[in-house]
Amino acid sequence: MGNTITEKILMAHTDLKNISAGQLINARVDIALGNDVTAPIAINEFQKAGGKKIFDKNKVALVLDHFTPNKDINSAQQCKAVREFALKQKVTHFYEGGQVGIEHALLPEQGIVLPGDLVIGADSHTCTYGALGAFATGVGSTDLAAVMLTGELWFKVPQSIKFVIYGKLQKWVSGKDLILHIIGRIGVDGALYKAMEFTGETIGKLPMADRLSMANMAIEAGAKNGIFAPDAITREYIKKRAKRDYKFYFSDADAVYSDIIEINAGGIEPQVAFPHLPSNVKGISKAGKVKIDQSLIGSCTNGRIEDLRIAAQILKKRKAASNVRLIVVPATPAIYKQALKEGLIEIFMNADAIISPPSCGACLGGHMGILAEGERAIATTNRNFVGRMGHPKSEVYLASPAVAAASAVLGRIASPEEL
Repeated sequence: MGNTITEKILMAHTDLKNISAGQLINARVDIALGNDVTAPIAINEFQKAGGKKIFDKNKVALVLDHFTPNKDINSAQQCKAVREFALKQKVTHFYEGGQVGIEHALLPEQGIVLPGDLVIGADSHTCTYGALGAFATGVGSTDLAAVMLTGELWFKVPQSIKFVIYGKLQKWVSGKDLILHIIGRIGVDGALYKAMEFTGETIGKLPMADRLSMANMAIEAGAKNGIFAPDAITREYIKKRAKRDYKFYFSDADAVYSDIIEINAGGIEPQVAFPHLPSNVKGISKAGKVKIDQSLIGSCTNGRIEDLRIAAQILKKRKAASNVRLIVVPATPAIYKQALKEGLIEIFMNADAIISPPSCGACLGGHMGILAEGERAIATTNRNFVGRMGHPKSEVYLASPAVAAASAVLGRIASPEEL
């Protein structure tokens, strides 16, 4: 009996000759990630456990991306604690200030995570890196502390669901629409503690930015991880980024899956997730004319240069509606620079957009775009829970950059085809 790609990567980080779903294992970790919200707790636990030196200064990444530039005194204290720890431990991958990017866009961009890696992060959207053919999953801060101490962590080997996606995508349909459709179909617990393995002819043609968006939202279906088999597109993405060895893993033909779900992507139109769950999904033709107060284009889900290009294509020579706050968040400094070089920032400014530095702030309701009572936002983010972006009586609608840009112009949820 064969193994899935998830099982193979996990097994390669142990001394075991075979593993199977449901088995408890102890595995070596390649990259351990923390941010300015979660790392201070991990650092405190690390020190309480008697930790003096992290297991490997090249395998810990600390990214101050949630409340920076420091929002208030508390966030300044949080960042100070992480900064002092990173400097003392000589952490190689420490990012703050002008170097900081949204962590899950930054780490792949910088070649810190690679195919075949086992990655944990004290942030639920760590599953993003599965787009590269890595096993990546979110953990708690105490788990991060354990890895910083030992370089290892225990896992229960997840079962896998195989998604076979075929068909030609309609215009304006992206990876974001595919994953919203899937979550709408299986529910927010439809892949609970399972691996979501994305395959099929449509996936084989999907650019890396779209794959990263899909893997990013695997957690919104309850998954342990999302993963794509690496291919020529993966190799092209990492060849100029990788500074260490990596390995491509593939599922065996006789691997065991808990379910196999086939999806005709050709029948999917742009999707919108209505409040207050990512699974409350409707096609754009059924969304109605919902008035919005804010449009957010960015986040670890859709803040890459490809996303900004799509938004700029729609916003060029247009302006956001007078009642809409349009916020654009390039996910990393490199993306920001590229957007400047291509003239995208000028397009956004001419559309009356607010351009934010790379930040998770608006997505998590921390700063840089808080919603007031009764306000509605359309966002290219990944969660629309009650109070996610501000007031408990505000509403968040999830969509792609194309839909978010068109909605900003018309002042209501809209398809680009309406412009």
